[in-house]
Amino acid sequence: MTPQDLARLHADAFSATRAWSAPEIAELLSQPGVFAIADTNSFCLIRTVLDEAEVLTIATAAAMRRQGLARTLLQRAETQAKERGAATIFLEVAEDNVAAITLYTSSGYSQIGRRSGYYLPKDAAPIAALVLRKSLITT
Repeated sequence: MTPQDLARLHADAFSATRAWSAPEIAELLSQPGVFAIADTNSFCLIRTVLDEAEVLTIATAAAMRRQGLARTLLQRAETQAKERGAATIFLEVAEDNVAAITLYTSSGYSQIGRRSGYYLPKDAAPIAALVLRKSLITT
């Protein structure tokens, strides 16, 4: 998928907030350690630095939610991050995004922090982000 495709999908998935533009996505993808896992209806953007990975965004087309696409992408992204040397992975999620929090916690992520006012919805008060982390090392 092109940055334009990813931007359209991001806009559909995040209609209540400012979506990322194609140039912003292209810039991210040009950075060392950043990669995308994508299919026609969803994508996950990951950054790896040394032994840590970060889920930058995960987006699923609104009409395709609740079908396991995000879970599949997240698993694939974690596998690639681990192959690139990451031992842990973290992300931020809006504290009112119950579906995403359920996905992440059921995938083994635990809350390690909270960032007040992190997300800025178009027509609402700022929303805090929960910081979640998962170990990619199996013991």
